[in-house]
Amino acid sequence: MHTFLIILTIIAFLMIVLEDVIHLNKAKTTLFLGTLSWLVLFLFPADDVTPKQIQGMLNENLLEIASLWLFLMAAMTFVAFLNHKGLIETLIYQFLPSRVGEKTLLFMVAIFSFLFSSLSDNITATLVSVALVLSLRLPPNKTLKFAVMVVFAVNSGGVSLITGDVTTLMIFLADKVAIQNLLWLALPSFISVMFLAGLLSFGLKGELIIDGGERRYDRVGMSIAILFLCTILGTIVLNIVAGIPPVLTFLFGLSIMFLIGRFFHTDDDRENMLDYIRVIEFDTLLFFLGILLLVGMLKEIGVLDNLVEIYDILPPLQANYAMGLLSSLVDNVPLTAALLKANLDMPPASWLSLTYGVGVGGSLLIIGSAAGIVAMSKIKEVTFLSYMKYSFFLLLAYTMGFAGSYGMGMVLFS
Repeated sequence: MHTFLIILTIIAFLMIVLEDVIHLNKAKTTLFLGTLSWLVLFLFPADDVTPKQIQGMLNENLLEIASLWLFLMAAMTFVAFLNHKGLIETLIYQFLPSRVGEKTLLFMVAIFSFLFSSLSDNITATLVSVALVLSLRLPPNKTLKFAVMVVFAVNSGGVSLITGDVTTLMIFLADKVAIQNLLWLALPSFISVMFLAGLLSFGLKGELIIDGGERRYDRVGMSIAILFLCTILGTIVLNIVAGIPPVLTFLFGLSIMFLIGRFFHTDDDRENMLDYIRVIEFDTLLFFLGILLLVGMLKEIGVLDNLVEIYDILPPLQANYAMGLLSSLVDNVPLTAALLKANLDMPPASWLSLTYGVGVGGSLLIIGSAAGIVAMSKIKEVTFLSYMKYSFFLLLAYTMGFAGSYGMGMVLFS
């Protein structure tokens, strides 16, 4: 029966990789196979396992999944509202000059993608950044450079805040890293982004005229934007000071958002603030649910013990670097979940480098991250092979960031 469950998992991962070929949403396949695997566990239990014990295993997994799910739902609802109101677009053009050189603009896009991905999920950050790149109407070769920059910057920006990257949130929720230590990852991440921008800027010599169009301001929208920032800061401070779980702080902030909408609501296409929950990327949330159910099942049947064998062969530093490279081929969510379920015993500095590795390593290939998949679907110049042209530059930037993340960990925990 264990063999059958492993085959189900392999099929799920293949369907994730081949999503664009088979045209079947990975959320549907992983949710189906994830729930099926647990049904099989209940229907055909091992000889020494009772249904009550399996129920306990399932409850433990569902508790972990629920915390992740509710946190992401709250954060994505905030961003959905701000994006609908046009506040994100307004913010972008507020800081862009009317005339700017292509090289300078590349650095500005990199900085914006990096910062915005720390506050929102990677999919939203990529969509907004890609929309900006497309609005520039650059030649195909230059559009490709900007797209490569966006993918790497988005993945790099998310690793230092639990609001920015799911794998960072997962590692934090597993008590492997603390928020105040994660924040220091922003430094090596940002340096590696600027390094890649410098490499990609060669050959960019033109000048662009930026037309920001009509800028919209909304009193209620600005209030909720401030509330979103306060919620992020409150999450960090309250977790450090009182150990309050981030999911609780974000749900509290979301409730205030609903109240603001109720008492200060202006004319809008949506009649109720709760409507914004319906427009978030539920396919992403369902994908996480299915994947985490699958990985949880693998843990319960003891399969994940084999994954950590690389840590018996290599020191944690090299093994973590390899895991980052692997995340460009294997979706980083199941990879991270598998590593966490395997109960690795590593020092805090190594957990910081692993957080960077699985968060940014997916940038090396266009199929290795959600940001890459979004960019490929929106920009026709971005293909698997065209993106590969910059693999060496990406590898250099990733290696620099990884080394910096480990060095930062050594300084923090020495």
